[in-house]
Amino acid sequence: MSNSSSSISQFLLLPFVDTRDLQLLHFCLFLGIYLAALLGNGLIIITIACDHRLHTPMYFFLLNLSLTDLGCISTTLPKSMANSLWDTRAISYTGCVAQIFFFTFLITTEFCLLTVMAYDRYVAICHPLHYGTLLGSRACVHMAAAAWASGFLNAVLHTANTFSLPLCHGNAVDQFFCEIPQILKLSCSDAYLREIGLIVLGACLFFSCFVFIVVSYVQIFRAVLRIPSEQGRKRHKAFSTCLPHLAVVSLFLSTGVFAYLKPTSMFNLFLDLVLAVLYSMFPPAVNPLIYSMRNQEHKDAMWKQMTGCFQTAMNCSCFAYHWPFKSR
Repeated sequence: MSNSSSSISQFLLLPFVDTRDLQLLHFCLFLGIYLAALLGNGLIIITIACDHRLHTPMYFFLLNLSLTDLGCISTTLPKSMANSLWDTRAISYTGCVAQIFFFTFLITTEFCLLTVMAYDRYVAICHPLHYGTLLGSRACVHMAAAAWASGFLNAVLHTANTFSLPLCHGNAVDQFFCEIPQILKLSCSDAYLREIGLIVLGACLFFSCFVFIVVSYVQIFRAVLRIPSEQGRKRHKAFSTCLPHLAVVSLFLSTGVFAYLKPTSMFNLFLDLVLAVLYSMFPPAVNPLIYSMRNQEHKDAMWKQMTGCFQTAMNCSCFAYHWPFKSR
């Protein structure tokens, strides 16, 4: 690591607002989004883990997706909220490295999982007779492990390369969290072109995954359109589930790629903030609604878990109330 980079002990993140009242409003708004994401994804994880009826490939991948969503939003939002609450902009050098590593790791893993989930739906709808063979338990574990491993390797590569560059343009980051394009702006060496090359390569891989997702959903739509009109309910259910999936994936990829590949001459602070919110905060908050809350089977299982927990708590409270009297 270069001397100029190692001499930086902290970075200054971009504040959303300057006045104290608006800072508190920003804190409350982000806290609401964060708690909603924690609640939605947490319920998905607990329900799938506890209900054996949901131990299927589709819900296994959904559980992994919820884990990445929780990690992704927990990487960026808490620090931004803390800075607004305590009226500061600072993040340590180590904290910035950690943010970039975990954010890159989880974002890459999430997109790989979305690709695998599209394949899962394609096989389930277009080749149902081969579903058990193509998506057995071992195959599912291997695909999920490959997604996590791809995210880890990509994060190590980009983080190590980004922070190996000499930084001599100050320590102010034009974003509310540390991200690679903003760190590259602080570089004083032409070596940043190496990282740009890696980003372009990563974007091409992401685009290839997106093409695979689109082709999978096109095949799904073709299969759904062949369903007899008498079974319109099944057709409506398939479209109402697949279209929101495709919309979120498209928004996620387009905003992320544009944020990372747009030329520096197009610098616009407001645009950068909007793009960052759309690809870092929007998917973790909305995915629970799209991938799970519209699923009646999952909602029934979730309600069963909640009522079961409530009954257990009531029984425990009754036991705690009567226990001293029985012990005498």
